[in-house]
Amino acid sequence: MRIGTLADLAASRGVRLPDALTDHWPPRLHATDERGWFRFQRLYDLARSCVRGEEAMRRVVAEAAADDAAEGSRWLELQVEPSSYAPHVGGLTPALEIVLDAAAQATAATGVGVGIVVAASRIRHPLDARTLARLAAKYAGDGPGTVVGFGLSNDERRGATADFAPAFEIARRAGLALVPHGGELLGPAAVQETLGSLRPDRLGHGVRSVEDPRVLDEVAEAGVALEVCPGSNVAMGVFASPAEVPLRELVRHGIPVALGADDPLLFGSRLVGQYAVAREALGFTDPELAQLARDSIRASRAPDSIRLRALRDVDAWLARA
Repeated sequence: MRIGTLADLAASRGVRLPDALTDHWPPRLHATDERGWFRFQRLYDLARSCVRGEEAMRRVVAEAAADDAAEGSRWLELQVEPSSYAPHVGGLTPALEIVLDAAAQATAATGVGVGIVVAASRIRHPLDARTLARLAAKYAGDGPGTVVGFGLSNDERRGATADFAPAFEIARRAGLALVPHGGELLGPAAVQETLGSLRPDRLGHGVRSVEDPRVLDEVAEAGVALEVCPGSNVAMGVFASPAEVPLRELVRHGIPVALGADDPLLFGSRLVGQYAVAREALGFTDPELAQLARDSIRASRAPDSIRLRALRDVDAWLARA
């Protein structure tokens, strides 16, 4: 969500935003301990609580697609936990249908294909995750305006990863991409557990796998793409500076990487900013940046028509660079 949109929605509801979301935006975060995570989650929940009703939900989706279009993206996978919005629109199914319809409309308006990832939350019961997986499966598809993946989010230190395996099996049978978060706040053991329990196609973050060469080998052998978000890693205190993000080590190990912005609202940096970090802080060359873009496209659930066109665009950019 745009910070300006948050201000508008908060004002319309009479919600006073904290200084961290106004005068001192983006907020200073350090979530590697429980207190820091609580502060992050409190800001996140406050922002989400301002998105009440169909109009606000549609606005967030439309603006996300427009912002991606302005940056040159061709495909956007938006993650949503429908339970947060269900009370305001009549239930889980209407909440997801609103998001899917907004995604289809945003695709038509911007030319950016928008697919939806339904995500369960670690702080809710695993049975809730199964409910969401069955809902996601009902709307599974392979193009804009459909559910293309199933994820697992929130504090990875909460809940037992293996308890969510039945939900991921439901999503797997429906042909959805399995895209849980893990391996940012917790170390390589958490990555290993996620690989074994959930058998993901992509792993949100996974950067801590570099701390154990054996786990790094497992990620590479599994062919799992890592969604690496330098802005998030630094903002959350996992690494002290962008130069410490182990992006190059992951790439050297043959692991496909999809750069992502994670949460631009709280981290203050969008997708292009992550490529800038790769170039300016980590010394990636134009051919190396192009390869990151290709890996991102191939790891996505974009339809073949969008995928092939995007890959040609990357080649054309590199030829001009």
